[in-house]
Amino acid sequence: MKDHKEIDDISGVETTQHEWDGIKELNNPLPRSWLWGLYGTIIFSIGYTIVYPAWPGITTNTKGLWNWSSRGELATEISKVEESRQVLGNQLVSVELEDVSQNADLLQFAVNGGKSAFKVYCSQCHGSGANGGTIYPSLIDDDWIWGGTLEDIYLTLQHGIRYEQDDDTRLSEMPRYGADELLERNDIVDVAWYVRQISGQEFDAEAATRGQSVYVDNCAACHGDKGEGIRELGAPNLSDAIWFYGNTHEEIVAQISEPKQGVMPGWNGRLSEVTIRQLTHYVHSLGGGE
Repeated sequence: MKDHKEIDDISGVETTQHEWDGIKELNNPLPRSWLWGLYGTIIFSIGYTIVYPAWPGITTNTKGLWNWSSRGELATEISKVEESRQVLGNQLVSVELEDVSQNADLLQFAVNGGKSAFKVYCSQCHGSGANGGTIYPSLIDDDWIWGGTLEDIYLTLQHGIRYEQDDDTRLSEMPRYGADELLERNDIVDVAWYVRQISGQEFDAEAATRGQSVYVDNCAACHGDKGEGIRELGAPNLSDAIWFYGNTHEEIVAQISEPKQGVMPGWNGRLSEVTIRQLTHYVHSLGGGE
């Protein structure tokens, strides 16, 4: 390295006296503001490691003067949220189901909480939009086998449908008229035509006339004289356009012969009272509730 300063002829700037492939580097220092910025970041980083957790050890790390941690901050925030929920949860349990709608904040808490719980516990069967599926009922229409009032929905959620683990479950069993030979095959065929008649579908008039007497003797006690259904017995309406297991003549014959019996679990004891009530209000708010 040369002992004297070397000045570039073109720029008039001192060089570093380093040369690569005939190219010399100019000795242009960084702006002083950049230098002070560098010093500032060094000072800040030292202060950060003193105040906050930073240096790892063998079994743990330095805790810092403030003893702060992101987990601790999250736990504090969660605790505050849980406290506010606890207050609303206590209110939700203490008031009648019908009175919740009189408190806008409480109703919002119930519906929002029920929406979250529905995604976890109910959507697998009833669908994310509660519109049901092939063998699971829709919760957004007006057809409610056991009733669509708040009290009815609440009881169904509590005890389920044909849920053997709950002694208070909602229980209704349609006789297997064909499989158990309770009716002749011809009578089943005829009464299926009558069911299509009272539901406003195409039907065989002669067979439906014969089937009417079969219906009165065997079906009216549960489904009603006009097929309107009896909710206290869990007997569905046969006179509307909503059919769970199909409305063709063949499907009705199959259901009468060997009926499909759906099962819904009861959530009493498996979910908290607050969650069950939240689900009740959410399902009721979907539009099909009465």
